[in-house]
Amino acid sequence: MTTLILGSGHNALVAACYLARAGHPVEVLERDEVLGGAVSTVERFPGHLVDRGSSAHIMIRHTGIIEELELEKFGLRYIDCDPWAFAPAPVGSGAEPIVFHRDVDRTCASIARACDARDAEAYRRFVRTWGPRAQRVMRAFGGAPTPGRFLRAFWGLDARGGGSALSREFLQSGDALLDSWFDDERLKAALAWFGAQSGPPMSEPGTAPMAGFAALMHTLPPGRAVGGSGALTTALVARLGADGGTVSAGDEVTELRRSGDGWRVRTAGGRDLFARTVISGTHVLTTLELLRRGGFDDTVLTDWRRRIRVGPGIGMVVRAATTALPAYPGAAPEESTRGLQLLVSDRRHLRLAHAAALAGELPPRPVVLAMSFSALDPTIAPPGEHQLSLWAQWHPHRLADGSDWRAHGEREADRIIAEVDSYAPGFADSVRQRYVQTPADLESELGLIGGNVMHVEMSLDQMFFWRPIPELSGQKVPGAPGLYLTGASTHPGGGVSGASGRTAAGLVLRSLRRGRFARR
Repeated sequence: MTTLILGSGHNALVAACYLARAGHPVEVLERDEVLGGAVSTVERFPGHLVDRGSSAHIMIRHTGIIEELELEKFGLRYIDCDPWAFAPAPVGSGAEPIVFHRDVDRTCASIARACDARDAEAYRRFVRTWGPRAQRVMRAFGGAPTPGRFLRAFWGLDARGGGSALSREFLQSGDALLDSWFDDERLKAALAWFGAQSGPPMSEPGTAPMAGFAALMHTLPPGRAVGGSGALTTALVARLGADGGTVSAGDEVTELRRSGDGWRVRTAGGRDLFARTVISGTHVLTTLELLRRGGFDDTVLTDWRRRIRVGPGIGMVVRAATTALPAYPGAAPEESTRGLQLLVSDRRHLRLAHAAALAGELPPRPVVLAMSFSALDPTIAPPGEHQLSLWAQWHPHRLADGSDWRAHGEREADRIIAEVDSYAPGFADSVRQRYVQTPADLESELGLIGGNVMHVEMSLDQMFFWRPIPELSGQKVPGAPGLYLTGASTHPGGGVSGASGRTAAGLVLRSLRRGRFARR
């Protein structure tokens, strides 16, 4: 019998591919006409292939999923971002920029010029120490978050200071970690901004591994999929089709109801489907709402919803078509425009923005991550033009004064572009077209409730065995046999990894094997 998969996000498609590859019939149901959710690319401006959500892919390149599913045979190709990050000096400061090459020696040489020799040597030791630790975190992210698997992932890690000291280093804040290693505030701010791409500020407990994750970029840097982020979705759909799986787009699932030994799935288009197994790749709150409509115990659902913390929202995006790349003083384009442009020089900038979001206010000054991947992949823009994604944190979904985002989106986009211009003078004049995605737009277009691109907050109490809450952390729903969860709402969380999709597929396949054995 066919397994139904709700949503076509990359985790859902990864689950579908593993099931289909094992010979199990699969159908993916997607409400949108565009497949892939936040991992999708569309033509926003003439000749420009623009990402709707994610742009750089990091985690999935460390999971082995691309190789296991042989996605390169289905057209997926990545270009390494090298340098993987760039932190410009404030205009007029006379300081050197910090360039994070894949090569550690070149990175340390840049840090020595921009900061000093002491921080350069400290960074070398930092990579040597936190590189293996980040690899173990990725190993823990690669499968189910069981205590035994969690311990095995970290077993054998160098703990010469003792297990207590090691665990403390993992549980401290990212800011505390950076303060213990480095002196220069610009270096600490750049690494804190990189770590904050997971959502939480580096002042929160347990964020040290997010800052330490930078060390892993020297092993395998962020990758840019040729043709845009959606190239990953395209390859997954092609892989699924080759193994007999199907995808139905443009028909929203409206209800999920237990029926006999399986599930009745109804859609807005009038389809009434039955399956013994369902994998939901939608936002966890959306899944709970589908269950409510299907008559699941509302008291239980209400309790779960109350304890799942979405948070105030993370940020917004401006997609810009330009006549030129940003020109950062003192840096050649090949150094500054091929990776993540970390436009911050002081962590106070980060802290003020996050504090404002908690209060439901716009940041005093936007914190911007600029990405100009047309410098790596000219196929996404017409000749003589470029394209940038400007991600800014933190922007709350709900504004304290009750005003609508429609009253703020364009003005906030002006401020985000002006922030880039403050580091790369003349950039604002190069912008010819733009597409603004406020937190409200991210919710309406991509189903990201509360505008949170990570679904639910990536705070320590909502990670690993607690994501999104302990009852649901095993990617199963108590009282709902045959229903499995995947996507950013589940372990290991947001970002492009595919790991929870592979785990969900494994759970289903084991259940099917047990069922066949029992029948025999």
